[in-house]
Amino acid sequence: MLIERFIPINGSTYHIRIIGIGEPVLLLHGFTGSSHTWDELMETYKDMYRFIAVDLLGHGKTSAPNCHERYRMEEAADDLRAILDDLGLARVHVLGYSMGGRLALGFAVRFPEYVMSLTLESSSPGLPSAIEQEDRRKKDAALAARIEEIGVERFADEWSRIPLFATQETLPKEIKDRVREERVSQRAAGLAGSLLGMGTGSQPSCWGELAGLQMPVQLLAGELDSKFVRIAKQMADALPFPQISIIEGAGHAIHVEKPAEFGRIVVDYLKRRKYDGD
Repeated sequence: MLIERFIPINGSTYHIRIIGIGEPVLLLHGFTGSSHTWDELMETYKDMYRFIAVDLLGHGKTSAPNCHERYRMEEAADDLRAILDDLGLARVHVLGYSMGGRLALGFAVRFPEYVMSLTLESSSPGLPSAIEQEDRRKKDAALAARIEEIGVERFADEWSRIPLFATQETLPKEIKDRVREERVSQRAAGLAGSLLGMGTGSQPSCWGELAGLQMPVQLLAGELDSKFVRIAKQMADALPFPQISIIEGAGHAIHVEKPAEFGRIVVDYLKRRKYDGD
């Protein structure tokens, strides 16, 4: 049975969806996504795992504060800890996609005692240099202004045409429509705040913390997403306990383009973590 909860945290209200039985898996979606990003995974494997899907700040039915400082990675990680505490969960597996993967990694660095295992889909630890960060902050600020200028619907159509999502052009219409519906359901203020507060340029770099992570980490990247394949390989070199999978024929959003294969890889990894006692 699906349970929906609204949890007040630090002046904001988070919307979460919970379904399933078994070990808990915290699910963190990407930019312009929501807890519905994970519907297929949750429905397919609800008899094996208890999924906790969160609408991140500014997305879905969660609050969209006007102050972009409220979206900072550190505050978002603190919010996740408060959600887990509210639910009485001391340790969880964490799965994050893209922006949600950056937050998942930031959460694991900040609160490693909560994390049984970490799965990062098309994610990065941030940008290593101050120059790169400043350049990205300027681009994120321009994009945030664009969203507020033209509105979410026009932005969603522009966003779908960026090179990062070119591999989705050949997907069936019903899948593309579902992705678009999730994007256009967002609010301009929430997306802009997320970019300004938790964009890749604004988040603290986690590259230096990778070597200290003691939980097992699974890295997933689509073969056709060359930038994130390179990042995943670099992360694997830095992590103590990595496993990396490059999914053939997939781009950035593996869970959209290859959902069945994505689900099998994620669940097979979780099964082994339980067997190993990690």
